Amino acid sequence: MANPADLSAIEAGSSIAEGRLTSEELVAACLERIEQRESDVGAWIHLDPDAAIAEARRRDQQPKRGPLHGVPVAVKDIVDTADMPTGCGSPIYEGRRPYADAACVALLRAAGMVVLGKTVTTEFAMRTPGKTTNPHNRKHTPGGSSSGSAAAVAAGMAPLAIGTQTAGSVIRPAAYCGIVGYKPTYGRIPRAGVKLISESLDTVGVMARSVADAAMFAAVLEGTPYKPPAPLEQPPVFGLCRSPAWPEIEPASETGLNVAADRARRAGAEVIEVTLPSIFDEAGNAHAVMMAYEVSRMLAYERENHWDKLSTPLKRTINDGRVYSREQYDEARNVQAQCRAAIWEVLDDVDVLLTPSAPGDAPEGLAWTGNPVFNRIWTMVGVPCVTVPGISSERGLPVGIQVVGAVGRAARTLACAAWLHDALRAA
Repeated sequence: MANPADLSAIEAGSSIAEGRLTSEELVAACLERIEQRESDVGAWIHLDPDAAIAEARRRDQQPKRGPLHGVPVAVKDIVDTADMPTGCGSPIYEGRRPYADAACVALLRAAGMVVLGKTVTTEFAMRTPGKTTNPHNRKHTPGGSSSGSAAAVAAGMAPLAIGTQTAGSVIRPAAYCGIVGYKPTYGRIPRAGVKLISESLDTVGVMARSVADAAMFAAVLEGTPYKPPAPLEQPPVFGLCRSPAWPEIEPASETGLNVAADRARRAGAEVIEVTLPSIFDEAGNAHAVMMAYEVSRMLAYERENHWDKLSTPLKRTINDGRVYSREQYDEARNVQAQCRAAIWEVLDDVDVLLTPSAPGDAPEGLAWTGNPVFNRIWTMVGVPCVTVPGISSERGLPVGIQVVGAVGRAARTLACAAWLHDALRAA
């Protein structure tokens, strides 16, 4: 058998179920990989190898609870874990021990999975970065805010990880690190026990090495039986969507989107140009108003009691949010509602949309996690999104392609994303 740390989550789960691998062996291989790469990558904020091995041994002694029984997971450090600290990337909560697991963590443990440790997040999943670097080039950002989760999966430290997205914090870091990121439909994965900063936007998502792994893991976190996406009877119809964010595009993503469209056509898909209705021109500003308004209120305790421990960028966002009026916020929510209704018209004649995951490849430097401009619309609308790897920039860094589907069509979205991932890898 190959190094267990290199197995996909589904392969690892099958090997454990068939007795060819133990959870302890898999976790030990992941810990060995962490020991090899953590000094360069810096993906973890809390790791207890002895506790992880002990949990794996317990899984090996238990009846199999599901297809991912015994498989380890990295958990973003804004998601509560009863047996590990949850610091939210802030000195305010350094060393804080939650009383209970977040709902999604409780569900993965109920499915027999192992929590390997807690991964680095930006401060309160906002903009101020932690210590993590990009596994492909440590001089470049891994993205944010799910930086540690994306880097851990990309570096082979864990087959799966939990991330969250308020603007672009699952899709963008996954794209920068060259892995699959899946932001489900808003509300599909429960958020109880997750440190929220925006009630209307925050979405729990997953990082994985394949779309199939992401789909199976998301089903566990949703608390629903896993049903493999039905194989496509014919190649998809993709809608090539440049979106109102297109003026921010960089050569790496513009070229990458064109290459992806060309490879999809050569593999048999139809790719047609799609233009979003005019209401989407207002979506970016509406997202910014909603996010700042809600952040300033969701972090009321931190604002009132620990102002001196907040970063300057976060203070600026909180102050912006306090300037917006209730009427401005309500108008932004109205734009959100109109966009949610209008997206159905866009997806009438196509299966999914193809659009950039980020303006370009990962920016150089660690002080800036990148621009979420190509993610904000879809987060606000609440639709399922998947970023798939398979294209590289001239600098040799990954370029992600974002697949966007419709609410209620997550399985179709995942199936189309898996088809595209195969087409990109086959070229």
